[in-house]
Amino acid sequence: MKKAYYEDCPDYLADYLTYMQLVKGRGDRTVEAYYIDLRTFLRYLRIVHNEVDTNKTPFEEITIAQVPFEYVRKLRLIDAYDYLKWLAEDRANSLKTRARKTSALKQFYSYLHLKKNLISSDPLTQLEIPKLPKTLPKYLSLEDAQRLLSSIESDHFERDYCMITLFLNCGMRLSELCGLNLSDFSFESETLRLFGKGQKERIVYINQACISALKAYLPIRLSVQTQEKALFLSNRNTRISRRRTQEIVEESLKKAGLGNLGITTHKLRHTAATLMYQYGNVDTLVIKDILGHESLATTEIYTHLSNENLRQAANANPLAGNKAPKHKRKTDKEDSDE
Repeated sequence: MKKAYYEDCPDYLADYLTYMQLVKGRGDRTVEAYYIDLRTFLRYLRIVHNEVDTNKTPFEEITIAQVPFEYVRKLRLIDAYDYLKWLAEDRANSLKTRARKTSALKQFYSYLHLKKNLISSDPLTQLEIPKLPKTLPKYLSLEDAQRLLSSIESDHFERDYCMITLFLNCGMRLSELCGLNLSDFSFESETLRLFGKGQKERIVYINQACISALKAYLPIRLSVQTQEKALFLSNRNTRISRRRTQEIVEESLKKAGLGNLGITTHKLRHTAATLMYQYGNVDTLVIKDILGHESLATTEIYTHLSNENLRQAANANPLAGNKAPKHKRKTDKEDSDE
């Protein structure tokens, strides 16, 4: 785990971050995100307690190691709402960012009360997290996904084709793909072993497209003389980085004429799940296990995607724009002539 940011942590925050990693099983990146969000809060406490003159000290340079726990303990619900207002007005944080920071703060105070008994009650139980508008995730259509695969051009074609094939068929996360080792797949059982958030292990089955791509790439990978266990290697024969993988996907999307759609590696994960649901008639509980979601509510977004497609299909009917005419009533003379 990265230790650098611990040097700027008061003891009570360092203990919390250790708890989140060792007890709750959160990954390094998640723990660091908690640190960053709570650092903002502790910097704010120093400002409102007049310990820092922001005209002289830039916000990013405010240290938090010496923030007394008394500041944290005395926080009231109304103070928390003042903090959210400050995030919006002074820091110009987006609604999404404020929602994340609010969630981090609520979890922190719950820990202080329920796990450490450092505060007699939790003042933030009634603190509401800013509600985010519901948005449907972006994804590629079946035709676009096929175009992406057929447009890949690279000096490492077999590797890049294999990676994108796994993204589109298995719905894995970027970290999961980059973390794959040679020992994590089996042609005999047709499975892949993935390590998701918090290093939670799950097994997914691979279809013939994945098997074919892996078999095309594997001889090239095994020809490299290296002690590296990673399945996918960089030009330096080390484990391929997340950023390089993102660049490969971005370059391939541009070559396919899909670079302006805002598609990322995570959107390829959405694509895989959406195609499974739309074309495979796969139950959401099964998709939940494939994607490694903890909550079914997270997976149910794909049922909404399908419903939205049905709506779009209905609106695409050439008669969709017709308006009902006003009913023409027969005149009395017309009635008598019948």
